[in-house]
Amino acid sequence: MRILYIHQFFATRESELGLIRSYEFSRRWVEQGHDVTVVTSSSRLPAAFQERLFSRGDVDGIDVRSVRVAYSNHMSYARRIWSFALFTAGATWLALRAPRPDVVLATSTPLTVGVPAWVASRLRGVPLVFEVRDLWPEAAIQMGALRRRGLLARGAKWLERRLYHASARVVGLSPGMVAGIVAEGTDPARVTMIPNASDLDLFHPGEKDAELVERYGLRGKFVVGYAGAIGPSNALEDQVPEAARILKERGRDDIVFLIGGAGKSVPTLTERTSGLDNVVLAGSVPKREVPRLTRTADLLMTLFADVPILATNSPNKFFDALASGRPVLVNSAGWTRTLVEDDQCGVYVPAGDGRAMADAVEALADDPARAARMGTNARALAEREFGRDDLAARMLSVLESASRA
Repeated sequence: MRILYIHQFFATRESELGLIRSYEFSRRWVEQGHDVTVVTSSSRLPAAFQERLFSRGDVDGIDVRSVRVAYSNHMSYARRIWSFALFTAGATWLALRAPRPDVVLATSTPLTVGVPAWVASRLRGVPLVFEVRDLWPEAAIQMGALRRRGLLARGAKWLERRLYHASARVVGLSPGMVAGIVAEGTDPARVTMIPNASDLDLFHPGEKDAELVERYGLRGKFVVGYAGAIGPSNALEDQVPEAARILKERGRDDIVFLIGGAGKSVPTLTERTSGLDNVVLAGSVPKREVPRLTRTADLLMTLFADVPILATNSPNKFFDALASGRPVLVNSAGWTRTLVEDDQCGVYVPAGDGRAMADAVEALADDPARAARMGTNARALAEREFGRDDLAARMLSVLESASRA
């Protein structure tokens, strides 16, 4: 089968951001004999893709075609929208110049990634499969990026519904996303849930990384780890500093927060943790190096701001934590809370509540047997339900079904 895969933020394990779903799926499909052409931006690709407006290269057998478009989480909302618009134009050109596929797969965000996919699907006469990683524009509205009754929000809502209607199949990454897609009038028979995955070969239980332990003075410490984006939607700055301060006041010098990542909220987090020697900010970490951090942690956090739509997320860091065999602390009342509680592989605390976080961390630090059981359950859950190979096969089945329709 020939697959045209459109994803603005395609990245490999060498990237400093963990959005590698499209890469991991594509390389598996190529290994199985399928032809995969990826249309993306240059923002998370090697330097060779930055030299020209349009570039093309082979990435592990994947035909990668990119348009040079800058993007950063540090950009203002207006600059991000401009980046999305530029990519939409360039990706449409690249999609129409690629070999005729059997199926077009587009993955958000942003929602506008569906435009070049829609155009290629219509003009080439092939089916479209649209994958929803975030419920746009509702997520942007609730985060304050768009005004609910503004022109951009209304236009985005129209586009969302048109893309769902035009797609042979729609894929959501969580139960909440599936419910949101169906709520927009999409036939439930055309909607499938395929969550984010655990890379069982990359993340696994093991001894703490000796070099990190030495570098950050973690010997004998209970380490609370975080690896991922540090932006407004994660809101680490609203919860971690308070929890760290409370633990410090309790004399828990044996507990340390180790935070790896980059993003718009790093300056605020740095300011609010100034003077707290139980918080270590490790900076950006390439995906391939993240397992060193997750193995060094005794407990891993998956955090979001207290915004209702974020409870539908399917966060990569959560599945990395499961694969690492570590208990997971979540602060979203969505399906990740259900998973950690039903499978006894972690704990839930309310978003923004630093005291509840401090209490939960302290309780696990004082009960290593319980923490170990949770870690074992976490790895078992990853292997049972979220292995990358199984989920790549499920996505391929969706694509094959659409191509035959």
